[in-house]
Amino acid sequence: MSYKDIKDVHEAIVSCLNEVSTEKLRLCLEQFHAVDIAEVMDAVNIAQGVKVLRLMDTGKAATVLMELEPEVVPKLLEGLGRQRTAEIFSEMFTDDAVDLLGELPEDKQKMILDFMHASDAKSVRELLKYGKETAGGIMTTEYVAISKDITAGQAIEVLRNIAPDAETVYYLYVVNNSNQLVGIISLRELIIPPPDSLIKDIMRPNVISVHVRTDQEEVARMVAKYDFLAIPVVNDNNELLGIVTVDDVLDVIEEEATEDIMLMTASMDSEGQEFDVGALQRAARRLPWLIVLLFGSLLAGNVIAGFSSTLEQIAALAFFITVMAGGPGNVATQSLAVVVRGLATGEVTSRGIISIIIKEVRVGLLVGSICGVILAIIGYIWMGSPELGLVVGLSLALSMTVATILGSFFPLVISSFGVDPALASGPFITTIMDVTSMLIYFSLASLILL
Repeated sequence: MSYKDIKDVHEAIVSCLNEVSTEKLRLCLEQFHAVDIAEVMDAVNIAQGVKVLRLMDTGKAATVLMELEPEVVPKLLEGLGRQRTAEIFSEMFTDDAVDLLGELPEDKQKMILDFMHASDAKSVRELLKYGKETAGGIMTTEYVAISKDITAGQAIEVLRNIAPDAETVYYLYVVNNSNQLVGIISLRELIIPPPDSLIKDIMRPNVISVHVRTDQEEVARMVAKYDFLAIPVVNDNNELLGIVTVDDVLDVIEEEATEDIMLMTASMDSEGQEFDVGALQRAARRLPWLIVLLFGSLLAGNVIAGFSSTLEQIAALAFFITVMAGGPGNVATQSLAVVVRGLATGEVTSRGIISIIIKEVRVGLLVGSICGVILAIIGYIWMGSPELGLVVGLSLALSMTVATILGSFFPLVISSFGVDPALASGPFITTIMDVTSMLIYFSLASLILL
């Protein structure tokens, strides 16, 4: 069965979920991807949702459960009961189960853990003790580890036995008798040598790994840097605890990018939550920032008031106030975005602060000069005053240059204090630039025109 677009798919699934016949519903669900089914599950009530998860293939049901909103999951699991819940969670990799449980309150976590098989629950509890934004919190314990003292042929036999339960088999991790990570070998490197080759002779001994407490953002950065499909996680004794796979890294990148963007707009709290709370809470999160910025805007107005005599004598200056406020603010935000992204990806470090600022200043001088010349020409033609054209053009050029310095310097300073540079948000930068650009504009006007 084919559909024109995702909307058609969703409409077909909704129709499928409304099937009264249990057998027809089961056959209908087999046609669709689990993620698409999860996207439309909010169109049905809890009883229908429970019915759907009961009829589905267990692995598919696990995927659907992973994609649902966290607040819906406990209700569905209560309806499913202990046995079906245990079956579904047994199909999940431990890191996925931890991700799902990590979004729930402790009482709900305990309820679900009690539903699970003892061995699965134990593995999940082990991972839950790590911070949810650490390597330990996002790692999986389903990986392939082999002894350094066996042969390639024996390793292949081990792989055949373990592979069905492993999340990835692209890498085999080599350990000693104390479970310490001593090497790594890829699947390709394993099958090429003769079967009697010892693993310790063909493995790569220099393994790049992360500590179990390493922040998830740093883990994502390392996976991206080295183009890994997975990276091993070790403790203080270099004992292998698990691996972080690239699919989890993609989730981390999306999560961190979303958090940075929302923080830059001062519209989300440090926990990264926004859409899952009510309008009153969302307004309460934004209001303090907006009040602070309101007083910042009043400061810019106070600067203008301080030059009221200049403005009274040359009323034409008022026509360019919006340009002076908007242009530098936009440039500052652009520089801010570039630097924050560089800090997030590791391209920008504290050692390179001066070079980054110099590069941004060059950009500011270039764009400021071009925009300044354009505005100077417009000011001269529009108002018929070369002096006014000089003032507006020079003011814009200087303000844009200062904007690039502040936009690049501010997040670097904040980062050096160990604070998320995304807090150097767009609204703060634009407010600062409103004050700065007005001061430059009216100071030059007073010097040149009066």
